[in-house]
Amino acid sequence: MLDLEVVPERSLGNEQWEFALGMPLAQAISILQKHCRIIKNVQVLYSEQTPLSHDLILNLTQDGIKLLFDATSQRLKVIEVYDLSKVKLKYCPFQLSVFFFLWCFFAIAPTIEQIDQSFGATHPGVYNAAEQLFHLNFRGLSFSFQLDSWNEAPKYEPNFAMGLASLQIPHGAMVKRMHIYTGNNLQETRAPAMPLACFLGNIFAECVDVLRDLAGPLGLKLRLLTAGCGPGGMADGKVRSLERSIYFGDSCQDVLGALGSPHKVFYKSEDKMKIHSPSPHKQVPSKCNDYYFNYFTLGVDILFDSTTHLVKKFVLHTNYPGHYNFNIYHRCDFKIPLVIKKDGADSQTEDCILTTNSKWDQIQEMLGHPMEKPVVLHRSSSANNTNPFGSTFCFGLQRMIFEVMQNNHIASVTLYGAPRTASQARPESSSSSH
Repeated sequence: MLDLEVVPERSLGNEQWEFALGMPLAQAISILQKHCRIIKNVQVLYSEQTPLSHDLILNLTQDGIKLLFDATSQRLKVIEVYDLSKVKLKYCPFQLSVFFFLWCFFAIAPTIEQIDQSFGATHPGVYNAAEQLFHLNFRGLSFSFQLDSWNEAPKYEPNFAMGLASLQIPHGAMVKRMHIYTGNNLQETRAPAMPLACFLGNIFAECVDVLRDLAGPLGLKLRLLTAGCGPGGMADGKVRSLERSIYFGDSCQDVLGALGSPHKVFYKSEDKMKIHSPSPHKQVPSKCNDYYFNYFTLGVDILFDSTTHLVKKFVLHTNYPGHYNFNIYHRCDFKIPLVIKKDGADSQTEDCILTTNSKWDQIQEMLGHPMEKPVVLHRSSSANNTNPFGSTFCFGLQRMIFEVMQNNHIASVTLYGAPRTASQARPESSSSSH
């Protein structure tokens, strides 16, 4: 049985690990993987057809805990304890409260009087007749009492001497659920900004803008977040924002200077897509392999040419659940500007934006239907290793390759373009710090 400390509006955890509100999905899964001998039977719950319409949930069935992640940002939004008999919870461990003794050591669900003694006074609760639950809310914390054995909703009779007991919750009403969140309202809560403790020396992308001209993509402008560090460790405990730009034709040194070292360098053993190239290129054996810089926390891969060591492709990952590469990358929140000619007016154009959340049918309405049939991507590493999520389809439009999942969402976007010649100067990359 897990022994955990409740910190309203912040976290649930212990000395070894902590689920903090605002934590990225990948870090929560990393905790579960590291402590798999203690935390067992974890379910990943999501909507297969409409993944953005419902929260992404990690359900710790053995421990009665649900971690609810915002479907768009994929950061922890709500921590729910739905079975209090499976965990030992404590609040303010240095305060010897009834909540601490009874709930932590004997796993007895607390009464309204015990909640009052441990957490103090709060506003009157709210009764939900449809759920037959009475919700008692503190800032960043709420308790739901099961009242299904009573015919009448609890009555509120002000009695300042008796505190919360004046709400007249019937004796024996059990705490059914507990929620940890930010703010005063569970229904309106949102995932907070990522806590400083979650950076762990990494950089994260707040957003990625694709730079382009009329012909196609030119590069990326990344708005990065990093924890400010100075000599001897954390200098001022602040999150810093900066902008960096990288372009097709940039060298390894340019990319390293802008983004720092990648999490991994991956060398392509073979190019299976070469069969779709013009026939002369199929016969040319490669003497050395192209290689990727993998930036997992940015959700970006950068492909370098093995001969020139210059950037030739960018890959932006959306990290949707139900994809073969799910949880390898953090979600890349990208924006791709488009200039589209209006029908019947060659001289008039309109500006559109493709985003991480755009669907394939929406993209086709803006860019038109591809002339060629899609390439089917099976993603099985060997004959004995099948992909349980099914194949994806790759469509090429305007020097971009869209990998489309079977639910019409985009799994990744690959950008490619002609590298700069030696006579072309590198555009100035902008950077700012706040």
